[in-house]
Amino acid sequence: MSFEFPQRVIHGGAGKRLQEKTQKHVLDFSASVNPLPPGFAWDRDSPDIFCYPDDDYAFLKERIAHTFKRKPEEICVGNGSIELIRVFCRVCLQNGKKYFYTPPTFGEYDLSACLAGATIATSSDTADVHFVCNPNNPTGILQPKKTLLFLLDQCARHGSMIFCDEAFIELCDPKESLADITSPHLFVLRSLTKSFSCPGIRFGYGFGSPALIEKIETARSPWSVNAFAESYALQALLHVEELAASRDYIARERDWLAQELLTRGFFPTPSSANFILVDCRKEVPSLVQALLYEGILVRDCTSFGLPHCIRIAVRLRAENQQLLEAMDRCVR
Repeated sequence: MSFEFPQRVIHGGAGKRLQEKTQKHVLDFSASVNPLPPGFAWDRDSPDIFCYPDDDYAFLKERIAHTFKRKPEEICVGNGSIELIRVFCRVCLQNGKKYFYTPPTFGEYDLSACLAGATIATSSDTADVHFVCNPNNPTGILQPKKTLLFLLDQCARHGSMIFCDEAFIELCDPKESLADITSPHLFVLRSLTKSFSCPGIRFGYGFGSPALIEKIETARSPWSVNAFAESYALQALLHVEELAASRDYIARERDWLAQELLTRGFFPTPSSANFILVDCRKEVPSLVQALLYEGILVRDCTSFGLPHCIRIAVRLRAENQQLLEAMDRCVR
């Protein structure tokens, strides 16, 4: 039987690559990170790069456990959340198992499951793993906790699992998180990237049953969290409560930005996240290129199956005004 190798997933956050290519400043609205992260001191020279990290990451897991009131043996860590998606699929979706997701959503679930040899199910009831992104990327829609608990109950009855990606939830509404739920039918994924605006660090972590976590920790590459990422994460986790100020700012700025887009003839999807999906009512590549000429990078959502849409991160007011002014010039 032949196997057609899948293509890589397209991601936002290409600002650095474009700046290196063009040698021009790019304001990156394609990367949905916290525009107002907590500030704290971090000594970049403190990590000991001359020693291997502790591959058990015992101290780091203890801090995560204390922060989220979980047990260390219920926690896994990785080189960004995508590594943990890959490893989870390798552990849970081999040998012809099936997975389910509702598009449009983050493309790495589909790719990682395919790489593990799984096939797509026709419904959640027939899947071994149901992927849920909450709030969803790219729509920004947040499902209530009670809805996901109902889905979890259904999965438990069928003997299947929910993989709940909460990469954006700390910038949305942590009360809707499943991170406090212990179940052998649930895995919850988190990331520092979005909430602390540190995509270069590459640090993700997850919560699951001890049996699942042991498998994930065995399957991931040894020492995949480097000394700098571990050191930064240890400090950032002391400031999780300060993200409340970020959430308040994002909510106000998102509503203002959505209204401004609406008055300009665009159609923003109501969002609970730190980004907005915008329907332009026509194919968007020409607009994306025109904005890029203005030094503004937005996320073309064609790869999500939404060729008429762009995704815009919520940034600081002055930057959001630059975006709107550039859009005004591009749609004349």
